[in-house]
Amino acid sequence: MTLSTSVRARRSLTAAHRRFVAAIVIDSVGTGVFVPVSMLYFLATTSLTLVQVGAALTTAGLLALPVGPLVGGLVDRYGAKPVLQAANLAQAVGFGGYLLAGQIWQIALFAWLNSAGRAVFFGCYGVTVTALAAPGERERWFGLLGSVRNLGYAIGGLLSALALAVGSHVGYAAIVVVNTLSYVAAFALLRSVPNTRPEGGRASAGGWPRVLRDLRYLSLVAHQLCFAISLFALNIAIPVYAVDVLGLPGWSAGAVFTLNTLMVGFGQSVVVRSLRGRIRSRVLVAGHACFAVGYLLFLAADGVAAPALAITVVLLGTGSYTLGEILGGPVASTIAAESAPDALRGRYLALNQLAVTGAGAIAPVVLSGLLSAGAGVVWPTLVGVSILGAALAAVIGRAVPAARQPVGCA
Repeated sequence: MTLSTSVRARRSLTAAHRRFVAAIVIDSVGTGVFVPVSMLYFLATTSLTLVQVGAALTTAGLLALPVGPLVGGLVDRYGAKPVLQAANLAQAVGFGGYLLAGQIWQIALFAWLNSAGRAVFFGCYGVTVTALAAPGERERWFGLLGSVRNLGYAIGGLLSALALAVGSHVGYAAIVVVNTLSYVAAFALLRSVPNTRPEGGRASAGGWPRVLRDLRYLSLVAHQLCFAISLFALNIAIPVYAVDVLGLPGWSAGAVFTLNTLMVGFGQSVVVRSLRGRIRSRVLVAGHACFAVGYLLFLAADGVAAPALAITVVLLGTGSYTLGEILGGPVASTIAAESAPDALRGRYLALNQLAVTGAGAIAPVVLSGLLSAGAGVVWPTLVGVSILGAALAAVIGRAVPAARQPVGCA
């Protein structure tokens, strides 16, 4: 390869990075616009009850569970790019359909397109990042993309608030239109990102039987399940606990989300750089330890009488919890990606993503049930989940080669 050819190749790869990052940002802004008002939208624009809307969305989420593993084979055969673009189009149609949905089956149908599209997106996401980022740079890229996604969600949330201030139906319609257009824009940006088709043999070699026989990778998936359960605590358990159990003012829930978003958005890349040279499995153990400290602080807040002090303890717990997310997220993603063979990476990462999707399906029921039993039940249980996650991280540190590697080293 000549010098000029090498320079052109590097410039092409840099451009691909920028377009992929731009697509992630636009996708995140659109999602951030809609997620905070998803339930409110249907209650405001249809005659359905809260229970009916919840049933439709839950049904759609459960029916979308098998989509990720099914798509893993398509990623291995055709590459991640066309599948990722199909997911963008599916979500554009799904959110556009919300403008017309007025019955339970219509909401369930369009919500299924969106849930399935998100499952496909995250199944392709790791494959694409692994292909675009060189070995030794993957934690940095997973961390960077995690940062921009969180900032995108935050920007989307602000736009959502502005849209709702305009007026009821007009504001809600604007939110849906913005989200729909965000997926169309992401589709267009991804057209110029190179496809990540597997190399070195038939993509179907071994297929799902080979994936499911890989006990070392299954230990990674088990760890991912523990990690994901903790991640869903932010959306389900922590704000409800602060407001409904501790009786703190409603703005405290917003403060929890704001602190988490700012820490991840601005601190993720900084923390990843500071971890360079640290053994990956030990970083995962440290992440679970931070989760556990956060849960113990939430438990301690239950015994604090002064509201101002209780809010301080909750925010300290949120800070420790968020540090666990920052430490573990990019490292867990990198280990999962690098532990999968090139020819089957789509299937391997689809299985890993199924742990996240499964945690998202069970978390609302499990965490709400634990919350109803009181602070003395929910937080010790989640501490137990963190201890199990740390134990699994230690196991994969011995059994999985990628987990024994230092962060940021090829």
